[in-house]
Amino acid sequence: MLLVVVAVLFLAVTVHSAPRCDLNLVMDCDEIYNVSTQSGVYSIYPTTAPVKVYCDMDTDGGKWTVIQRRVDGTLNFYRPWAQYQAGFGDASGEYWLGLENMHLLTNDRKYQLRVDMEDFEGNTASASYSSFSVGSEAGGYKLQVAGFSDGGAGDSLTPHNGMKFTTFDKDQDTKSADNCASHYYGAFWYKACHHANINGVYLWGPTAHDATGVVWYHWKGWKYSLKAVAMKIRRVP
Repeated sequence: MLLVVVAVLFLAVTVHSAPRCDLNLVMDCDEIYNVSTQSGVYSIYPTTAPVKVYCDMDTDGGKWTVIQRRVDGTLNFYRPWAQYQAGFGDASGEYWLGLENMHLLTNDRKYQLRVDMEDFEGNTASASYSSFSVGSEAGGYKLQVAGFSDGGAGDSLTPHNGMKFTTFDKDQDTKSADNCASHYYGAFWYKACHHANINGVYLWGPTAHDATGVVWYHWKGWKYSLKAVAMKIRRVP
């Protein structure tokens, strides 16, 4: 009888402590890494419904869940509130995970953020943040970001800290005379207006259009539109 009790207790502890390995249950790419270390498209479950994401398993130790990605300009990012809330695009290319999914992922767990970018000359840079979260819909999906670490791109996101998300049909920025999303043809956590406009118009490098492109000001300034950019999050150990 004693041996049976011990066996049952051992089984309970083992099941409780083992990492989740069923890909039908995973919350993010951090959990997927327990079963697959191959970069690619996977399904995660912020709720009971599956959501396709790209998992970067190679950069800086991997386990990154990509929440935004621009690579070639094939997808229009000038979209209304409902689409930014729900998400759009294709995880194998350009996409936006969705504000609600970002909130569900970061609400109860601590995440770090990495923003990787590339210009049209083949140069790459990054900006990292030790803390990243997106608030609830009731609060305007407010951005909380802190702990900047430079990977050559400079810090163009901290100025947006504490801001609500703005689209052309839902103005939540602090610019009283204008809607930043309408003015700069994007959607973001605008203040009045931006240092980062990575959901702006895809314009192919140097441009005469001031701050309307895929902009990361502290790396390339207002009049350079990036070739590629990706926001990716990973759990804080």
